[in-house]
Amino acid sequence: MVRLDRVGKRYGRGPWVLREVALVVEPGETVVVTGGNGSGKSTLLRIAAGLSRPTTGRVHRPASVGYLPERFPPGVKLSARDYLRHQAAVRGVPARWDLVEALGFVGDPDAPMATLSKGNTQKVALAQALAATGLLVLDEPWSGLDAEAGAVLAELVTGGAVARLVTDHHGHDLPGARELALGARRTGVVVELDRVGEAFEQLSVLAGVREARVVGGGARVEVEPGYSDRVLAEALRLGCSVRSVRS
Repeated sequence: MVRLDRVGKRYGRGPWVLREVALVVEPGETVVVTGGNGSGKSTLLRIAAGLSRPTTGRVHRPASVGYLPERFPPGVKLSARDYLRHQAAVRGVPARWDLVEALGFVGDPDAPMATLSKGNTQKVALAQALAATGLLVLDEPWSGLDAEAGAVLAELVTGGAVARLVTDHHGHDLPGARELALGARRTGVVVELDRVGEAFEQLSVLAGVREARVVGGGARVEVEPGYSDRVLAEALRLGCSVRSVRS
């Protein structure tokens, strides 16, 4: 099982990419993460896989995690077969070249990964991820695959007892999967402030603040419903000037 407990992510003083995400994925369950560009889908998957630390919240994950990035790193000099063997050795499991063949790999398995087509590279990368026994994290796994390979992948993804977290902008039908939508905005309050200065850091971490960003010499703060009075009071206490408040 994987559990994300009130996970948030921001980079430096930038806006929150993710805020207060709570999710549990049970063994054998598939969750498809949806949302527009910039909604934080890939960031969430990297946090779930353990490749990025959340700014807030905690993540509990199994020991065996398979991860497929949206873009496979270029320039891998290992051959496809050696790459799969290496990844299997790291996990302490047998190399599954049969998974690559099931996905329809065409070409020389002893050629460097860097020379393979996007589709063949994706098939090898998928095979190494599918070897995980605890959590499978796949970011746009159908990218670069033809229809036949895509159908095989859908069967492989939904089989077994591993927990699965997937993004898929192509909208493949995964039986029994549930959806986690990111980026949906609820009604809130937007507070425009002047004379913010050093108070910005304190305001941005207040309870109820969804997002805060510097605008000119002031700041724009988006606040959850029910928290605006407290945020306004704290902004005034810190010496800020309130330019506008709107819902």
